Amino acid sequence: MTADKFRSLALEISGASESSHMSHPDFRVGGKIFATLGYPDPEHGMVKLTPEQQRTFLHKAPSVFEPCAGAWGKRGATSVDLAAANVALVRAALDAASKNISTKNKNT
Repeated sequence: MTADKFRSLALEISGASESSHMSHPDFRVGGKIFATLGYPDPEHGMVKLTPEQQRTFLHKAPSVFEPCAGAWGKRGATSVDLAAANVALVRAALDAASKNISTKNKNT
């Protein structure tokens, strides 16, 4: 998978827009980030999953998904190795991450 394909999949999410945060492209729903590109390097993306969802994706595809470093990773921020990823896995992860944000917005 390429960064451009990750971007196109993220932007397929209903209500998604692209912005920038800390010099990295990010993808938002309702103004809240659900995914980024280029962290920790150009070969990776990130999806904001719940810790439970993170464990599920790590189990399904340990060569694709890895917890991000530190507290963010413990809270579900999950790195995506673009070269090892396929469309179905990334689409599922982006969908989960965007729904997490949508649900959080409804509860606030």
